Amino acid sequence: MSMKVILNKDISPLGEEGDIRDVARGYARNFLLPQGIAFRYTERAARLFESRKEEIAERKKRKRDDALSVKERLEALELFVTMPAGANGKLYGAVTSQTLMDELEKQGFSVERKRIEIPGNSIKSTGKYKFTVKLYGNTTAELFISIAAQEIKAVSKEPPAKDKRRHTGERRTENTSVTGEAPGESAGTASVPEAEAAVAEQATVPEAAE
Repeated sequence: MSMKVILNKDISPLGEEGDIRDVARGYARNFLLPQGIAFRYTERAARLFESRKEEIAERKKRKRDDALSVKERLEALELFVTMPAGANGKLYGAVTSQTLMDELEKQGFSVERKRIEIPGNSIKSTGKYKFTVKLYGNTTAELFISIAAQEIKAVSKEPPAKDKRRHTGERRTENTSVTGEAPGESAGTASVPEAEAAVAEQATVPEAAE
């Protein structure tokens, strides 16, 4: 079921102050009425807004004029951002309405994120793109943003100098072991001629006694 209300404030995309709208009953009771954004339509409320008609119309005109001024200044901007991207231009991430809101804030414009519209909801490649900002009523601004790839420095894969010295020392140790004594050979081992002499001495049979 629906409920007829009179808007007390501008609310996009529902309407502007003084407009009469049919809305869902739950939406009216849970949000519009408690927040003071709208009043339930009654004959008394209608007469009240009718008495304020000229005042409301003057306010609307001032808002439209302000919106046209903001539109002109927004469309004169040149937005440019750099982001990490691959060789094919694909961004490591995306440009969203939050990104654009932050860029506009840097330029001195306070714009609600929900008023920024990007084709496809986000931008994922480098290039030049158009987006829109909803202002007041039917007034919108069309802006362009250029996105360039951020240079990423290549990381060297060479091991640290201390590792190179350590590896060099290990090679020297191995070379030393190859050119020195054989593994398992002790310093006290007899040479081959000395061993043969000892064996010959043990094999000599003593002479028989006379």
